[in-house]
Amino acid sequence: MPKVYKTPGVYREDIFLQPETQLPTGVPGFVGFAEAITALSTLPEGIQLPHYLQYEPTKKLLVFADVMSQQTRDQLLALSSEPMFKKAIQALFNSAQAVVQLDRKQDFAGQLQSFSSSKSYLEEAVNGFFENGGTRCYVARAVPDALSEKAASALIAALDALAPIQDLDLVAVPDAMTLQDKNAMQDKDAIIRVQKAVLQHCSNLGGRLAILDGFSDIEKVKGQQEELTTNQVDSLNGTLYFPWLKNTEKNLIPPCGHVAGIFARSDTARGVFKAPANEEIFDVLDLEIPIDNTVQSKLNPLGINCLRAFPGRGIRIWGARTLSNDINWRYINVRRLFLTLGRWIEQNMYWATFEPNSEFLWVRIQRELSTYLEQLWRAGALQGQAASEAFYVKCDGETNPSESRETGEIVTEIGLAPNSTAEFIIVRIIHRAGVIEIQ
Repeated sequence: MPKVYKTPGVYREDIFLQPETQLPTGVPGFVGFAEAITALSTLPEGIQLPHYLQYEPTKKLLVFADVMSQQTRDQLLALSSEPMFKKAIQALFNSAQAVVQLDRKQDFAGQLQSFSSSKSYLEEAVNGFFENGGTRCYVARAVPDALSEKAASALIAALDALAPIQDLDLVAVPDAMTLQDKNAMQDKDAIIRVQKAVLQHCSNLGGRLAILDGFSDIEKVKGQQEELTTNQVDSLNGTLYFPWLKNTEKNLIPPCGHVAGIFARSDTARGVFKAPANEEIFDVLDLEIPIDNTVQSKLNPLGINCLRAFPGRGIRIWGARTLSNDINWRYINVRRLFLTLGRWIEQNMYWATFEPNSEFLWVRIQRELSTYLEQLWRAGALQGQAASEAFYVKCDGETNPSESRETGEIVTEIGLAPNSTAEFIIVRIIHRAGVIEIQ
């Protein structure tokens, strides 16, 4: 409530400005098979657990496979008055949600574990994310099934649980690569089905990019790329990485988790406008398949991003392309710049809803968008020696004629000149008589 002053004079008022909320980027949602756990040293005497809650005495863990409702939690709390048991049930309830937030590598082992009955790459993906610079991620839990078709449906259903999360801009499903047919071989159709669902999810949500794992064979990954892109309109929000990695435990794992960590690391160091490539991959020993220029020359034009080992420089991401066939969306950094702009507008322009559609509103919209875009230009995201060469924002009577205003619409036109990626560095050595010039 404002103060009421009765005597003329000068008065001091303290105003505390809140810092601008930063738009988070490099935050992935991982989808995989995991059950919720929590530590419990011993069960209270005489307690009888229901069939859906297990206690592992050797590990001293309570284990819950499905999503826990509040009703189920209350029923479990009523089983005992022991304080430690009640505390464990509450912790298990927090871990047994459809989506779990993790803020450090150790959080996975403290809240989740892979199903003993099925293969999972989820924990390796989360560990690789944090080891490579990630700071926050989400895990959407799925329950495995013996049939790959049902397991694929479980992963797709778990993917839908990520939809409401606002600060998420990357999606990866490492456990898609665990889908097997009745002969215990990789079920390629089921994997493609899940990966197409990921691309569709990112397209529907509008501000997300899919990080997809390639098949572990050169010819197979080329066929995978073809299936993911042929007659598809959603592939521009997808990336594909090859080959698999050999981690410090000498296990072969899909690369999506490590790649997501590098996205986050690059975003922190430079921004989404910097391609997450030529970055060293940490916490790995080797690649499943060695990649040289001959191999990459066949894969790179298809939008398959290769991981390569360089003597003295470690293992690095050596590609920065999306799966899109549209040259305008060829590079990851360009696509993510526009996706991030869309997320910023959605988050920061709600105030304009239901405002009078007048010139005053048009000016304010232009001012706020121009301020944000100028920040991007100054950070190096856009081309141009001046801001006027880097972008424009148009919201006036031309974009908002009377007929559209009468329907309650307001239209703003934005033009950007994003910096392209220096994918091919060419040094020309010009030979002349008695001298060599390098340009």
